[in-house]
Amino acid sequence: MKIVVLDGYALNPGDLSWDTLKAWGELTVYDRTTPEQTVERAASAEIIYTNKVVLNREIIKQLPQLKFIGVLATGYNVVDIAAANDAGITVCNIPAYSTQSVAQLVFAHLLHFTNNVGLHSESVSKGEWAASKDFAYWLSPQAELAGKTLGIIGFGQIGQAVARIALAFGMKVIFNNRSKKITDLDARQVDLDTLLETSDFISINCPLTSENQGFINKETIGKMKPTAFLINTGRGPLINEQDLADALNAGKIAGAGLDVLSVEPASPENPLPNAKNCFITPHIAWATLEARQRLMQIAVDNLKAFVDGEPINVVG
Repeated sequence: MKIVVLDGYALNPGDLSWDTLKAWGELTVYDRTTPEQTVERAASAEIIYTNKVVLNREIIKQLPQLKFIGVLATGYNVVDIAAANDAGITVCNIPAYSTQSVAQLVFAHLLHFTNNVGLHSESVSKGEWAASKDFAYWLSPQAELAGKTLGIIGFGQIGQAVARIALAFGMKVIFNNRSKKITDLDARQVDLDTLLETSDFISINCPLTSENQGFINKETIGKMKPTAFLINTGRGPLINEQDLADALNAGKIAGAGLDVLSVEPASPENPLPNAKNCFITPHIAWATLEARQRLMQIAVDNLKAFVDGEPINVVG
């Protein structure tokens, strides 16, 4: 059985092993694959793994040996599911592997805004504390999380993990979800306007749909407190990026912490990297070693289940 990984570098830049996947067949791993290289590299494969390499109908038609597509991520929009179904190809994704890691990065951004550890550490390294007349000083406002309100948009597994951390800090938690959620957490479901108007911090943890694309825009930002901070570890297109940049530059909200953008890697034309009080990480919420180890194991488990005739995590 020939197995081809088209873009394995993001999952495994060298700190993991492919051996558990290699045990299932003749394995070829490419760090990256361009659209022009896809058909040639996948031509005789029965099993293909892809993260961001697109497998559209035209490409799938040229891969007659293909039986299984493993998406090395939760989102599977890179695969034409209808075309795969028409060709009798099973497509599986990797659900719920990074929940704790994503929730952790939400708070890395959130704590940056309350304490700004990096700024103060840099000041000490420059000798500014040694030269200070006082035993303590701060270069940015210091704030307690206890008693502040966190609004979570999207209350699935990640949203609930974020809520648990917030509650441990003594925060008040409200959430908005497209369907009614029954939870044993001390969190209250509210409409979107209430969440926007009353939250001190807002964490976006909902999936991207055709209905909510760009829902964080001039109108919704205008409902937020001028002291509010926005965190997005969901999907970049949930935000109208020009509207957010304009709001930040005008001081209409206090700051934004983003791990995702509408185009990745970041486009030079994107206004957010240079916006006031906007701090961006390069889509790393999923990338802890532990989360990638889980991803690798689930990818192998998906293949094993397919070979056994009882596929799991099938999409489409």
